[in-house]
Amino acid sequence: MMKNSFLRKFLSVFLFTILFGCIPSIAQSSQSLDDCIDGVCSIPELDDDGKQVYAVVSPVGYNSVDMIKQASRLNTLDGKNIALVGGSFMATVTHAEIKRCILNEYPTAKVYMFDDIGQAGPFSVFGTTEKTKQFQKKLKDLNIDAVITGNCGCGLCTTKETGNSIAAEYIGIPSVTIGAPTFVAQIHSTGVNRGVPVLRAAEYPGAFASHTTEELKKNAREVLWPQIKTALTTQITQKEISQYAPEGKRPADEIIYYGNFDEIQEYFKINNWTDGLPVIPPTQEKIEEYLKFTPYKADDVIGTLAVAYRECTVYTVAANAVMSGVPAEFMPICIAFASGMNDGEWRKPLSSTHGWTPYAWLNGPLARQLGIDNQQGMISEANNKALGRFIDLCMMNLGGYYVKENRMGSFGYLTPFTFSEDDKACVEIGWKPYHVTKGYDINANTITNASCLAWGNNVTPSTSDPEKIKDVIAFDITEKQQNGLGNTNPQVYRTLFITEYVAKDLAKLYTSKSALEDALIETARCPLALRAYALYWANTGSQQSNRRTFDQEYKMLQKDENEKVAMTPTPEWYKALIAEDEIETIACMNKGETPILITGDANRNKIQTMPGGGYVTTEIKLPENWNELLAPLGYEPIENFYIDAKFYNEQKSGKSNSNRKGRSK
Repeated sequence: MMKNSFLRKFLSVFLFTILFGCIPSIAQSSQSLDDCIDGVCSIPELDDDGKQVYAVVSPVGYNSVDMIKQASRLNTLDGKNIALVGGSFMATVTHAEIKRCILNEYPTAKVYMFDDIGQAGPFSVFGTTEKTKQFQKKLKDLNIDAVITGNCGCGLCTTKETGNSIAAEYIGIPSVTIGAPTFVAQIHSTGVNRGVPVLRAAEYPGAFASHTTEELKKNAREVLWPQIKTALTTQITQKEISQYAPEGKRPADEIIYYGNFDEIQEYFKINNWTDGLPVIPPTQEKIEEYLKFTPYKADDVIGTLAVAYRECTVYTVAANAVMSGVPAEFMPICIAFASGMNDGEWRKPLSSTHGWTPYAWLNGPLARQLGIDNQQGMISEANNKALGRFIDLCMMNLGGYYVKENRMGSFGYLTPFTFSEDDKACVEIGWKPYHVTKGYDINANTITNASCLAWGNNVTPSTSDPEKIKDVIAFDITEKQQNGLGNTNPQVYRTLFITEYVAKDLAKLYTSKSALEDALIETARCPLALRAYALYWANTGSQQSNRRTFDQEYKMLQKDENEKVAMTPTPEWYKALIAEDEIETIACMNKGETPILITGDANRNKIQTMPGGGYVTTEIKLPENWNELLAPLGYEPIENFYIDAKFYNEQKSGKSNSNRKGRSK
């Protein structure tokens, strides 16, 4: 990504010269910036070809982290104390070889390894963690002169490993981070986003875990070591700083460019501000339309959003809402989603190579008023798709997530999507809608940010027996894990989509979502042997076969309290394959980590299990004159979409025996 202002403007002009053969609109654009800075924006309505001209603002928030001044690099490694830390992706092999290289060339150096130093963990600019503080203290106590960390071979591992080098740079210790080729850009951006202008990297040639021990040693010796030595003993240049450091702050409503529609598209594409599809130009006039539908001021700050630690204002949210094509009246939803991006548990997995895709669902009368669909084809409905596209632009422009830089999905990502839960269906069968389970009033409006690893095959229970349906769902849960085959931890977040009539059948036995969740926790257990096989042969990081035998892996899991190993009845779905009445199984669910939503085609018997990351629910705030704003657009008052509190309380207490036979809109 081109972050330097001058370089980006130069590239824009250069590419337009090639694409269009001339640069009159670019020249006008540069002049317009100067004019606007002086308080005058003399922008023509049409260009020389008679095409409409758009004056646009930037959709990107400002990096709010102050850049540190990095310490000088070392003149030599002779006699220095060097820390070799980290531990991901075959680091036990590569680091041992790097240590030999250091001592062969600099015999007076002293090398400290993993166990001597520990780890800093991911570095946070919101407040230094205790783990990071202890790591920094250890570096100081041992008079460490340089830190080498690695190996970066996945999105989350890169964030963790760079935490060591960033922590070192913050206390004046030069560092270098080892990474596979596609993770070098993430190393650089992670450093800049956390205030380190230049986080140097040593690039390993390929995938660590796919190489033999001899290949790993050879590459460490012949490829990594020369880069490491250069990174630690060559001074950082102003050119390096200019290449990675962010731009300075400017007003959010400053016009940064003008041109016709095609030129706007190309300019935004060059600057990495779009998802590759055409955007609606974010003009000041258009943004002001959107701001009318919020109770906030344009310059109100929603938060400082990771991973780029960008200051996010209501104005910037509006710019991205305009670009995405969502209607102006969706602004309260957009602001609430952006606010939820502050949540660490939600955003934690979004850089992973496993490809967590963000999505969201709504609860409350606003979803019904605005037509956020929860029926057949729900995520493909126009309103839902537009909101999904807004999420995609949020990830880039508000959060600073970029494919091939810090969104590292090996096979890419699904398009973000949105939908709503059918609150009325929940009430009519006696279950609480999701937002009510989180403590909100039945007529409050909320959006829940979530993420998933796959859209997945849905399951069709071909029975009305609630216990058998529960067993089928439990079977599906044991099959739907985070990461491949559940090799990291089967006890993970999942969302369950359940169509209305399947939920009605379940409600005959399970009087609440919580009761169903309890039954699933007890039933959804996986044979320990399958868990051990996945962890041993499909480990997300290093090869296990050069560390321990399979039997040792199995016994290690047996003793691990987190696995919750127990001798249990053989799950129903394995009885045709396993002769024993009882086998050792591990838990696949934790209480409170599995939202259960009634949604989707009510006239089809479907359940769908969505493994993913954490959740955060945010209340959607509406302006006081909401109904007045929406009336000219043809909307009914929001009160018309409320659920009657008396009816809700009757259903909750079981006093009503309502049994809906069809769907009503």
